[in-house]
Amino acid sequence: MFKDIFTDIWLNYRGRFLCSLTGLVIASLFLTVGFFRTLFLLLFVGGGFFIGYKIDKKEDLAEWLDRLLPPGYHK
Repeated sequence: MFKDIFTDIWLNYRGRFLCSLTGLVIASLFLTVGFFRTLFLLLFVGGGFFIGYKIDKKEDLAEWLDRLLPPGYHK
């Protein structure tokens, strides 16, 4: 049963899963226990989820970065 659930998650939400997990690992390396540090942890996980969501939707991240950053920062 667990294998079926994991396979479904892996096939349908691979980008979200991997980027959220990556954000969690990176945030855990930088942070320790505490209220404000936990907020940063949630920020990293949310950022990883957002990037994974864009990957799952097959959206172009370079185009999104061009809109976000000033001209000349991303090529």
